[in-house]
Amino acid sequence: MLSMKGGEGETSYLKNSQAQARHAQAMLHFLEATLSAMKLPLLEDGGTFAVADLGCSCGTNTLFLMGIIVEHVSKMYAALGHDSPEFQVFFSDLPCNDFNVLFQLLPPQLSSRSLEQCLAAAEEQRSYYAAGVPGSFYGRLFPSRSINVFNSTFSLHWLSQVPERVTDKRSPAYNRGRVFVHGASADTAAAYKQQFQADLASFLRARAVEMKVGGVMFLVCLGRTSIDPVDQGGAGFLFGAHFQDAWNDLVEEASTHSHRVHGLLHSEKRDNFNIPVYAACLGEFEEVVKAEGSLSINKLQVVKGGSPLVVDHPEDASEVGRALANSCRSVAGVLVESHIGERLSEELFGRLELRAARHARELMEQMQFFHIVASLSPSVPPHPAS
Repeated sequence: MLSMKGGEGETSYLKNSQAQARHAQAMLHFLEATLSAMKLPLLEDGGTFAVADLGCSCGTNTLFLMGIIVEHVSKMYAALGHDSPEFQVFFSDLPCNDFNVLFQLLPPQLSSRSLEQCLAAAEEQRSYYAAGVPGSFYGRLFPSRSINVFNSTFSLHWLSQVPERVTDKRSPAYNRGRVFVHGASADTAAAYKQQFQADLASFLRARAVEMKVGGVMFLVCLGRTSIDPVDQGGAGFLFGAHFQDAWNDLVEEASTHSHRVHGLLHSEKRDNFNIPVYAACLGEFEEVVKAEGSLSINKLQVVKGGSPLVVDHPEDASEVGRALANSCRSVAGVLVESHIGERLSEELFGRLELRAARHARELMEQMQFFHIVASLSPSVPPHPAS
């Protein structure tokens, strides 16, 4: 059930992904540097240049970034005196992603492939063929040696699953009383970290097989500056703190004033829900890449991404509260609703909005995301011993 909230409503990902758009724009120079360092393949007539966006979701951000990649690569070919190739762009996400909304957002395809016309029509038309690829990026998605450029922005912090030990009452990692790793026990944090590192290794192995020789991969995911995994930084503000308190409100209210809630939410029901997100530190990310070994690091750093809240009137507490609730709901609402149902989900996010409004100033001043930015390419195999 892991997907961003589809559709075009007030709480949809489409209407609540402005912050990701701003963060993506701030990182364009990293993306363009990754592309510029690539050795372009000299394609034969009929050859295609393949780009894949992994974790595309259903908003406009993926279309913006794919357009940037196609335009930049086209300019690189023009600088070498070559015609721009035909581009094939794959939009990939889990099968439950709202691909219908995404495909409706696609601009019409440009019939000509000349660089001048591509650039002139960049806003109204696309100069690439588009296809959707449903499936988990923690496994294989494409044939071997088929993709020139992989892009994945704001997705790799989502785990393939909640670590099993975290919801096992017999385990020391049981996350009793919490719905996220932020502020949890060391055992719970260790389970989250191990799941993240196993998932990232699987992701890298699959991409290494699918990437063409000379290809590149650009990755952006939530990161943290603390070495302590229970301090999840900005993600802790979003999925811990007031979100956690809203769950606790339902548990306490259900036990004492059950007539005010449409159903009962026992503490065990809360404890069996955990957000499958992990913001890694730079060392944890680097450790996996080096241990897996199939890809080399061209660039790896943590950058400040800014606030996930986009509001017109930051002094308006109710607007800030609504923005936080909608932001959280757009990315976690599907998970919540599948666990406790639509009615209790409404209650939960209503309480989150009220709590966030009471702490609006604190949220606007302190809620900051950090991101891990990585540029990777296939490792050069060692020369055979003479």
